[in-house]
Formats: sequence, C-alpha cells, structure tokens
Amino acid sequence: MDNLYRDFILEHYREPHNRGVLEPHDLEFADSNPTCGDELSMTLRLDAAGERIADIAFDGRGCAISQASASIMTDELRGMTLDEVRGMDARGVVEALGVPIGPARLKCALLGYKVLQGAVTGSLVTWPDEADVLAQAGGGGSAP
Repeated sequence: MDNLYRDFILEHYREPHNRGVLEPHDLEFADSNPTCGDELSMTLRLDAAGERIADIAFDGRGCAISQASASIMTDELRGMTLDEVRGMDARGVVEALGVPIGPARLKCALLGYKVLQGAVTGSLVTWPDEADVLAQAGGGGSAP
C-alpha cells in the first residue's frame, strides 16, 4: 500500500494540480521552509461576496513532499469559506499524503498549509506544533 501512496505523491509532484499564478487575484502569500529551502506562493480568487474561494493556484519550488502536499491540498479548497480555511487542521493536510511523515519532513508537508493560512489571515503564521501534528496524524517514518 505504501508504494501506491508514494506513486500518488510522485504523480502530484511531476504533474501538480493548480500550479500557476492567478491574475487577477484577491489574496496572495509566499513563504519558505528555511530547513530545506522549499519556496511556495499562493494566489486566491474569491467569489463575488468575498467569502469563498472561487479559484486557487500555487507556485514555487521544492521537494516532492512540499509540492505534492500543495497540489493535493489545493484540490480541496474551491468553494470553502475563508472561515473554514482558517479552521483547517494541519493534521488533515499530513493525512492526505497517505504516508507516514517524520519530523524531518513535516515542514515540507506543511509549507502549503502555512502559506494558505498566511493568505487568508493576511499575516505570517507560525509553524504548527510538531508534536501535536505527528501525534494525531500517525506520524513517523519517511516519505519520498
């Protein structure tokens, strides 16, 4: 089963969904993972009421985990309200990858989440607490 999920991650890395920059856009944010140098930016277009995500795109460079995580996460965001996005749990982002993520790769897996939260809050956000995320998401091990 692990190989199936590894292939899933590599597929999203090689052919990421929602890659690009939206013009025009309503919200944007960029950040990096200083541990490994991954960089990511996101642009979001909101609905006419300014309450829901109508479209989303990400761009950047980095490892398979950071890029696949952003691709997988952005697939689920269209139609969500900004309040729903603000209430997202980082554990769900890690769980969506389908493979165990160890402490060394956690910031890679959560870079897209961190950038998304920065976009919807309008400010730099801190990394989620590693112990909380890994304890609840069945952490440990490693991924490609």
